[in-house]
Amino acid sequence: MCKHILNVQASIRAPCCKQWFDCAECHAEVSDHPLRKTTEMVFGCKKCKKVFRKDMSNFEEEDEYCPHCDNKFIVEAKTPQMAIAVEGHDERMGERFEKDLRLKEDNVKSVFDPNADLSHLLG
Repeated sequence: MCKHILNVQASIRAPCCKQWFDCAECHAEVSDHPLRKTTEMVFGCKKCKKVFRKDMSNFEEEDEYCPHCDNKFIVEAKTPQMAIAVEGHDERMGERFEKDLRLKEDNVKSVFDPNADLSHLLG
């Protein structure tokens, strides 16, 4: 898992040492040599786990997709950013972590409660 790019869609096989890396910075961290440049690159799709080659000398827009599963592996990189956030805050609608006392609570759990008059619920 790459710590430099958060949304990596494909691994790259380094042509110099024949090892797999998620980005060039990962190669630079563990290798004692620079990454050799080449026109033919070997990719490993992270979605379907299949390997494919791409000729980078005539790279076109349709070459941005995995030939096996059509996963777009050329995407804008999301890098880790420092941020201050409130822990426990959930962006989803309707999710509540604390009980909201302003909401009226319906304590009726069953229409078969013998002590409750629930004729208005039966229609």
